[in-house]
Amino acid sequence: MTKNPSVPVLSRRALNRATLDRQLLLRRARMSAADALTHLVGLQAQNVKPPYYALAARLDGFAPEELSDLMGARAAVRAVTMRSTVHTLTADDLLTLRPLTQAAVDRELRAFRKGLGGVDLDRLAAVARAYVEEEPRTPAQLRDELAGHWPDADPASLGIAARARLPLVQVTPRGLWRRRGRVALTTAEHWLGRPLVDRPEPDAVVERYLAAFGPASVRDMQAWAGLTGLRDAFERLRPRLRTFRDEDGVELFDLPDAPRPDPETPAPPRFLPEFDNLLLSHADRTRVVPAAYKARNWKSNQSFCTFLVDGFLAGVWRLDETAATVVVEAFGTLTKAQRADVEDEAVRTARVLAAGASSYDVRFGDVIDG
Repeated sequence: MTKNPSVPVLSRRALNRATLDRQLLLRRARMSAADALTHLVGLQAQNVKPPYYALAARLDGFAPEELSDLMGARAAVRAVTMRSTVHTLTADDLLTLRPLTQAAVDRELRAFRKGLGGVDLDRLAAVARAYVEEEPRTPAQLRDELAGHWPDADPASLGIAARARLPLVQVTPRGLWRRRGRVALTTAEHWLGRPLVDRPEPDAVVERYLAAFGPASVRDMQAWAGLTGLRDAFERLRPRLRTFRDEDGVELFDLPDAPRPDPETPAPPRFLPEFDNLLLSHADRTRVVPAAYKARNWKSNQSFCTFLVDGFLAGVWRLDETAATVVVEAFGTLTKAQRADVEDEAVRTARVLAAGASSYDVRFGDVIDG
């Protein structure tokens, strides 16, 4: 790619610090959980705990009950949106982002079309809507109901089709802090009492993405959303955006007044959940993930909680609440000072997420194979 010398180049470290700042990871923000959820445009939530872990790393004074209360009041919900994966979002964002990311959900459905021979998807959506709006249903109940109408179809494909054609939310108590609750589904409209936004424009979401993840390329945002075809939105916004290049010459867009800290700004250790959006929301993840550690936080199909040192992925961790212990596995060698800072952050994280013990131990050992 030809580099334009008139366009400023941002180093990988400069991109790292800018992204960490916007992700509230350079310093903890004094911000409500609702405001953080809005600013971050949702949190990856394939499991129940990650949104709580994500906010514990980012907010000063965060208590898990704050996010739990938002969900209990239906001001925040768990639903499929970006990348066709479950996120915890504000109710307002769900009503905009679900229709905007519909193409990503449709793409997942295409992989299951062989199991849907002879199924009228419009009728399936109507049947599924009536069933889950009567009362929330588990995925198994929904599959069984649909299989009664289409006995020759693949039940798993029928469930995926319902998830794709309807904006389903996981109702509480699922997702509440320290509350057990199996997945039960109803429609967003029924749960929230409001309709989805009709054909939302992506431009405002582009600006919000840049505010939370920028500077970024078109491909970066498309990786975050699970979409293609966002170039036109960036071009419409170009007159009011700044442009840069990364070290490989890729064009990056940014909001004019967004923070771009000095690359040498200190970045303290941070303990993140599995699937944190910091690690999943760019086509080029090297601004956070060193090339040597690519895919190190995965084994088979399992992702592990990660921690950052000097702003970059440095290892994995797990919290053993029963033993009041945080187990830390570093991928490389930590200096004495880094190790001490990691220990301090591990204890702080445990106090927020596993309150109850009088003290917590930090043990350096195996997490992935432990």
